[in-house]
Amino acid sequence: MKISIITAVYNRVDTIERAIQSIKSQSHLNLEHIVIDGGSTDGTLELLRSILGCETILVSDPDRGMYDAINKGLKLATGEIIGLLHSDDYFANNQILYDVSAEFQNNSVDAVYGDAAFFKKECPEKIVRRYSSAFFKPSRLGWGLMPAHTTLFLRRETYLNVGEYKIEYKIAADFDYVCRVFISKNFRYSYIPQVLVRMQTGGLSTSGWKSTLTLNKEVMRSCRENKINTNWLKLLSKYPLKLLEYFLYKNLK
Repeated sequence: MKISIITAVYNRVDTIERAIQSIKSQSHLNLEHIVIDGGSTDGTLELLRSILGCETILVSDPDRGMYDAINKGLKLATGEIIGLLHSDDYFANNQILYDVSAEFQNNSVDAVYGDAAFFKKECPEKIVRRYSSAFFKPSRLGWGLMPAHTTLFLRRETYLNVGEYKIEYKIAADFDYVCRVFISKNFRYSYIPQVLVRMQTGGLSTSGWKSTLTLNKEVMRSCRENKINTNWLKLLSKYPLKLLEYFLYKNLK
């Protein structure tokens, strides 16, 4: 199965090569990589031109943020399966896309997702927290729970049916998209219980209490727009679970 990976990047000269190399090292060869650069000015674009092969699609234009860039990539993607890899992140090993493809083929599903592991910028090899997607079920969207977004792979038909990311969301466009995907009737999905992507801390949704407040306001809005039953008590109840997850991982290392 052909897989399209979309990478949105803007001024990430220090991390983009790591992400690119993790894609190039994948054992799954039927692969299309689409890089959408937002008009970088720090040398990212020049680096991309020097390390990308002719098989990679590179577009560099100003955009309205990460989700706008992803939408541009979706319009160009031709793979049967589509996934995302952000410029600060990288695939956990070189078998990830092979495993994802096998899961789609063996179980005839519409979506595949797994776990993500977080690391700090200064120490990429040391995992500080594991985000387990095992807790997710569509019935738990009202609690603000979702699969780790960068581990989510969808069939191209799903993207065509659901449409684009809503760029008016500042942080929770990924949650909103997951809602629109998983509330579909007869939607089939599969969870791989392993880390698929390693993610650098410091993203939009993990950059302080103001971001957390904005995130939860947008999650509440998305639930209402998608007719998902929720309230503030439900949304805030996920944070003790996150703390438990953090301490369990820390103590089991």
